[in-house]
Amino acid sequence: MPNRLAAFGITFAIAALMTYVLVTGRDLLIPFAVSVMIWYVINALARMFEKYVKSPGWLSLTLSICSFLIMLGLIVELISGNIAAVREAAPDYQANLGRLIESLAKHAGMQEIPTIAQVIDQVNVRALIGSVASAVANVAGNAGLILIYVIFLLAEQRTFKRKIEALFSDEDRRGEVYSILSDIQQRIQTYVSVKTFLSLVTAIMSYIVLVAVGLDLAGFWAFVIFLLAFIPTIGSLLGVVFPALMAILQFGTMGPFIIIAVGLGAAQFVIGNVLEPRMMGKSLNLSSLVVIISLAVWGSIWGVTGMFLSVPITVIMMIVLAEFQQTRPIAILLSADGKI
Repeated sequence: MPNRLAAFGITFAIAALMTYVLVTGRDLLIPFAVSVMIWYVINALARMFEKYVKSPGWLSLTLSICSFLIMLGLIVELISGNIAAVREAAPDYQANLGRLIESLAKHAGMQEIPTIAQVIDQVNVRALIGSVASAVANVAGNAGLILIYVIFLLAEQRTFKRKIEALFSDEDRRGEVYSILSDIQQRIQTYVSVKTFLSLVTAIMSYIVLVAVGLDLAGFWAFVIFLLAFIPTIGSLLGVVFPALMAILQFGTMGPFIIIAVGLGAAQFVIGNVLEPRMMGKSLNLSSLVVIISLAVWGSIWGVTGMFLSVPITVIMMIVLAEFQQTRPIAILLSADGKI
């Protein structure tokens, strides 16, 4: 009994220390975690080029890096183009917002209808501008740090195998380590590839609905929906709410809002509850409750970035915990069916 209490105390202390490090070191750990995921995506693309194009390793990696940079450039162009479009349409949005405020005020029985200026005055504009500027500066700084991390990861990956061989001289133990790394790679690759495909399908279906309704910035909102689809549960909900609210701002009526909400909601439901379980299968083997809890935990620790990374991080934790007898029960609890 004392040994069990000591083991529990040590485990609790380690968990508390890890949580403290994750929270206090988030400014350094988040860029590194993002860079690891980018590094993984680049290598996954390189393996695809090597498999289907039959190109040598160095050429596959070069093509993968070029493809990733091209996609990044297209995303930046899409965002900058839509910012200009929003500036042009701002007067119309302002007029619709004024009519919406007037309508809501009348329905609420308010005798004096507030103007847009009065509503805006309730917001601390200086603090808002300061927070936005700080966020932009953090993103720019993290982008440079992430780029440096990715470059060094790509440069160091050639020596990973030699380092593992040096760390584990025993051939059986080395084989176990390779098996763990292979399992992690296979599961994360399945998750990333399937989730990317389903997110793309969701974005295309959403784009068709948005274009049919005539919503402004349909391409931009489809891209936002594509990104939000990587966040479990909450992302799908936000992918419906944001464009629907935009419809109210643009049209000033409830008709387009209802059409977009029903259309996007149906697409999210079919893909999330029919296609995704069939395509994902048991490759992740994570409990649905664990997915929600990990989303909340990593979201509270690392914010939006933690939400995006919650599932891959939890899968890696489950695989690693399953390899040690002391932590195997935790991996069983994290799994969907108890089979690990």
